[in-house]
Amino acid sequence: MANHKSALKRIRSNEAKRVLNRYQAKSTRTAIKKLRGTTDATAAQELLKKVSSMLDRLAKKNIIHKNKAANNKSKLAKFVKSLAA
Repeated sequence: MANHKSALKRIRSNEAKRVLNRYQAKSTRTAIKKLRGTTDATAAQELLKKVSSMLDRLAKKNIIHKNKAANNKSKLAKFVKSLAA
């Protein structure tokens, strides 16, 4: 166990950040599943904007890799485009 005040504080802050990061990542995964489940093109367009923003935010904070975010956005955009056709 850590003996220094700063180490104890770091443990507390890391746990708080970990919980928040997990929440945001899980929320994004749920939004992606919701987008993949939709059949309406206009609703999918709106969801795509929100999901893309969420993915960018996760990549910016290094919760997920930037290439993973880019790949997900690309696949989702392709899916939404197929709905419109």
